[in-house]
Amino acid sequence: MPKLTLFLTIIFALLVGCSGRRGQQLSDIPTLASPDEAATAQFMTENAPPPAYRDGVSFPEVDAQLDELSGWRYVVTLEFDGIFARTPRETSATARAEVWFNQLASSRRVVVETAGELIGQEEDNNFEAVRLGPDTFLISDNVCNTGADAETAADLKAGLLVGGVREAVPTGLRATLNGEEAWQYRFETEDLNLPSIRLDENGTLAANGELWVAPERDTVVRFYVNLDVENAFIFDRQLPVSGQVIVRYDLYDIGNVPNITIPFGC
Repeated sequence: MPKLTLFLTIIFALLVGCSGRRGQQLSDIPTLASPDEAATAQFMTENAPPPAYRDGVSFPEVDAQLDELSGWRYVVTLEFDGIFARTPRETSATARAEVWFNQLASSRRVVVETAGELIGQEEDNNFEAVRLGPDTFLISDNVCNTGADAETAADLKAGLLVGGVREAVPTGLRATLNGEEAWQYRFETEDLNLPSIRLDENGTLAANGELWVAPERDTVVRFYVNLDVENAFIFDRQLPVSGQVIVRYDLYDIGNVPNITIPFGC
């Protein structure tokens, strides 16, 4: 199976067809800033990010440049709740991916967990993949795989999964998030890079979200976005769907170097 096809198959399995939480709205983003709160020039001046980050930032892939850091961990959570477009048939999904990185050892560990019915299967679909330099390992269904599937799974990246933002501007809010001094940025729907979502001819997409950047690390520490989609294809799904996609990305433990080893069972 070609590498890209396998990647899309894995992610499709994460996002489509499993049971998920319902009822989240665009306003549910927990730290979303109201534009009115950041409206005055004095407020913006007093809370401006460092000079190189004042005009705006661009992170088309949310995990860009992370390989320049010695170690870290991030968590990506995706949810979809809606229907197959132009039908009453409901579909929903939840998935969680956690990734660790050790620069010195050129190692990564990826753990993916999903819950609920999965593309006609009754069992959950979970796997663990590890890269140790040139070697890769994949544990799925209690079976160890060291071939192309293991390589693809071990190299899973948030940027390929959820994309990022082409252009975002500061709101004037700053906070300590996930242990890092960070500034909040806002963006328009058209500024989103969404590699996994393609609109049908009459499709629409509306988004609300926030991006938090740590200038000292030159990286994104939080990316939250809620998407309302109509007639959209997700990961090359043959049938369009309508509903809400919820993305949560948080980067933790920057500078902490994890000890990554061959997964149990390999």
